[in-house]
Amino acid sequence: MAVSLLANDVSDLCIGKPAVRRSLPLSAAAGDLAAAVRKGPRAAAAVCAAVTGPRGAVVGRAGLADVLCLLCASPDALARPAAALAKPVSALLPKDGEGEVRRVDPRSSVLEALDAVLNGAQVLAVPLRSGGGRKKQLGGVAAGVAGDFCWLTQEDLVRYFLNSISLFYHVAARSVSSLGLVSADYLSVRPDEAALSAVPLIRASIAAETAVAVVSADGHLVGEISTAHLAACDETAAAAIATLSAADLMAYIDYFGSPPEHILRSIKAGLKAKGLDAMLELMEDETMTSFSFSSSSSSDEDTGRAHLRRPSSGSFGRRSTEEPVVCSPASSLVAVMVQALAHRVSYLWVLDEDDDCRLAGIVTFADVLRVFREQLQ
Repeated sequence: MAVSLLANDVSDLCIGKPAVRRSLPLSAAAGDLAAAVRKGPRAAAAVCAAVTGPRGAVVGRAGLADVLCLLCASPDALARPAAALAKPVSALLPKDGEGEVRRVDPRSSVLEALDAVLNGAQVLAVPLRSGGGRKKQLGGVAAGVAGDFCWLTQEDLVRYFLNSISLFYHVAARSVSSLGLVSADYLSVRPDEAALSAVPLIRASIAAETAVAVVSADGHLVGEISTAHLAACDETAAAAIATLSAADLMAYIDYFGSPPEHILRSIKAGLKAKGLDAMLELMEDETMTSFSFSSSSSSDEDTGRAHLRRPSSGSFGRRSTEEPVVCSPASSLVAVMVQALAHRVSYLWVLDEDDDCRLAGIVTFADVLRVFREQLQ
């Protein structure tokens, strides 16, 4: 089993993957990164831009969720959003190495790529080279040297193992509970808590490739605040984070682009009450989305979407199209993999049917990959 799987190298997982086209230097402004990301497609891997350092070597990855966290990081940032957006992209990158981008040689083994991800790399940057066949195209570029590259994600590795799932028949049909994959160590917030208080949790969820669960007092999953949802917004969503509750922020995100008038009134009233006049101007300025701050230049399915209990105190209500993806403790490993890949998420919330469907934990791609790593010992 190990021989047939590990005979492949990283380049085999990159066949057909496009080169990363959106990149900015460390010195670029956060506002420019937001503008660059908004111009691109909304595919799961495209909600971020690469960040390059000396000689153009990729050193990180950041997106709109990072920009929103920056805008909400302090009272000063909220009071002076233009100054916050003018900060360099380097301010968006994690200081402790969590969620880091790691550049790997395309000739590295799948096992080396797997170990890199399990040791903390959020995404792998695999160099590309023009000319010749695919093997030549991906070979001969040393790690850390500038040039074209593609992203290799946890999703790519999970799909790789799913394609060979018959080799893991002894664990594929086992429940995620029996495999010890249901973790109670998840990020969560109460529906009535201020969304602003969840900003540190949102930062942590970006690094962990998960989301922040919104959980009622009786333990039911109300919804989630995810990077993918925030990526559908723009900088003005910081105003919603600064003024709304967690439950109402979910409603705002669901209706972003055409939110009901009463949602906008509530946000504007909150900004005025907090004296955040500059943030209010940002929200109302339609030209802000095209302003430059730099000083230099797979398919969804319905299965697994939860029909969740909404708190009766919610003031806005939500659309039902953005429900979290859930499974049960009895779901098999292969079912969870298929479900997550179909919905383009890297985690599933686990609801315990024997406990009135209360939230029991979370299953992540990282934990799923650990199972396969153990089988390759």
